[in-house]
Amino acid sequence: MARKAFEHFEAVSAVVPGEGGYHAAIAVKALGGSGAPRFHKVLDGQIFKTAHEADLAAAKELTHLKDVQENTDLLW
Repeated sequence: MARKAFEHFEAVSAVVPGEGGYHAAIAVKALGGSGAPRFHKVLDGQIFKTAHEADLAAAKELTHLKDVQENTDLLW
C-alpha cells in the first residue's frame, strides 16, 4: 500500500474485488477525519488476477496524483 498526503486529504493505493479479479483503486480520506474512505477505481477496464498486482498498479497511478478536491475527486 502506497500513501500520499495532501493539505486536507490522504490518498492510498487500494484494490476493489470484482468479478474475475481485482481493480486498482485509490482510496481518499480526510486527514484526521473519521468515517469510511471513498474509493476511486483507476485504470478502467483493467482487471488483475491478484490483489497484489492491482495494488502495485494503483501505487504507480498514485504517483501521478496532483491533489484531491474538497469533494474527494482526484486531480491528475
